[in-house]
Amino acid sequence: METRRLGRTGRDVGAVGLGTWQLGGDWGDVSEDDALAVLRAALDEGVTLLDTADVYGDGRSERLIGRFLADLPEDDRPLVATKAGRRADPFEAAQYTAENLRAWVARSLANLRTERLDLLQLHCPPPPVYGDDAVYDALDALVDEGLLAAYGVSVETVEEAMTALARPRLATLQIILNAFRRKPLDAVLPAAAAAGVGVLARVPLASGLLTGTYDASTTFAETDHRHFNRDGAAFDVGETFSGVPFELGLRAAAEVGVVAAARGVPTAQLALRWVLDQPGVTAAIPGARTPEQVRGNAAAARLAPLTEDELAAVERVYDEELRALVHPRW
Repeated sequence: METRRLGRTGRDVGAVGLGTWQLGGDWGDVSEDDALAVLRAALDEGVTLLDTADVYGDGRSERLIGRFLADLPEDDRPLVATKAGRRADPFEAAQYTAENLRAWVARSLANLRTERLDLLQLHCPPPPVYGDDAVYDALDALVDEGLLAAYGVSVETVEEAMTALARPRLATLQIILNAFRRKPLDAVLPAAAAAGVGVLARVPLASGLLTGTYDASTTFAETDHRHFNRDGAAFDVGETFSGVPFELGLRAAAEVGVVAAARGVPTAQLALRWVLDQPGVTAAIPGARTPEQVRGNAAAARLAPLTEDELAAVERVYDEELRALVHPRW
């Protein structure tokens, strides 16, 4: 798989990683055996970046990754990017203290069975946190002590991203980016590239809309965020279908599917290739619940870049169907 330098981590990672939210929860039930099979398939496909968080299944995702990696030689282990901060109770900026950050890191170290985290990302914290010197001082101290190799942030909005990018030791930025969420292309990606910060594109398939496999009859389990969070009842609605109403998303995805069909590839692979073609993107981190999905996602890294006509066709879908709804919000 093509590899790219992950910002200030100094490490190279595959252009397609694996998001592991679904291995913890909120995407329906995934058994431990199935989760481990997904991780094995990812490594077999050349995936060298796993993205997780301490709240995915209350640590289940981290623990499964820790269990899986424990038997691998050190040189064969992928970079594991985890996140912290959503355990804050109440969820407010005042909870992002040095003491709490240290406790969250300690828990992730135990879950992942390691002495140092490869990459810790602030997990979409309250907006004031992105500009809080004390938070970055605490992160710097954790790096200096050897508990973290590097740190980054995960954001919801362009404004949050631009605030974080001003930090001199920020290694990575994670943001929603896909054919239905194009706003980061305008300023965030150029600014990240200029700063030497790696960009991880999350929700690259718009929670599955851009797989082209859903239709009006598709239903989701009650434990799946695509069922319970369509209106943002549990967390930012932008995390679910990238904030696009399901019915509208189906229509837009079908139009992207026409572009993919003309090339003779699945919609998901064309959508992932679109993300990889954006200047400044280090890696896309699609989730997967089966080994087959892992293999399909990884194949996107082997596709030729989209042509100018294909890029224009995908852009037209956004401009005509989604821009007015999505672009001003995030």
